[in-house]
Amino acid sequence: MSGEFGPKKQQNPPPKKPILQFRHLASLAITAILAASGMVSIEDIAFAVFSIIYVYFLSKVAFPLLNNPSMRPSVFGRDNKILGAYVVFAAIIGLFLPIAYICDGIFEGDKEGIKAAAPHLFLLASQVFMEGFAFSSRFSLPISVFVPVFYNSRRIFTIVDWLRSEFSKVDEGYGGSARRLYIGRGLAIANMVLWCFNLFAFLLPVYLPRAFKIYYSGSKVKD
Repeated sequence: MSGEFGPKKQQNPPPKKPILQFRHLASLAITAILAASGMVSIEDIAFAVFSIIYVYFLSKVAFPLLNNPSMRPSVFGRDNKILGAYVVFAAIIGLFLPIAYICDGIFEGDKEGIKAAAPHLFLLASQVFMEGFAFSSRFSLPISVFVPVFYNSRRIFTIVDWLRSEFSKVDEGYGGSARRLYIGRGLAIANMVLWCFNLFAFLLPVYLPRAFKIYYSGSKVKD
């Protein structure tokens, strides 16, 4: 009954959300701090820079946008509560707890623990920042899949190094407290389990096939 019999009002399009939100800018700040601290290797920094170049390359050569960017579909729906809870849980284990662990290590003087956890945190923060671009309407669904798969695969190697560092510490002669020793080991194990599950049980067998199916079905419709 809204404007069918009266003068039609011109409807303004809904305001576009900014590509980079607070969490993406905060993640960028974390990457900058860790990169400047000297705790992250030049290889990991080069990996993050290369990912920006390669994402742009793939978006132009291999997986360009096929449809109207405003009609870009979502793989699991935008209001999926289970997926939302999973993302929050992963952020707590992979991002917030390592930040707290590193901050606690600064006060306790645990340079080994800080240095071992920093590469994983740097790459995960870089991933969150990159997802601000990859999950926007400017890129296709395969690009959205590529970023977490690409970073998750790399971070597993940094977590392996983190585990080796934590379990190579000896109780006697260790600079930090016993509490911190066991927390570091438990946190490294939790991240290894979480991100291996994320890559091998979710991203590769579930998320990637669904995204490619949506992308290529749209390609057939367009053809």
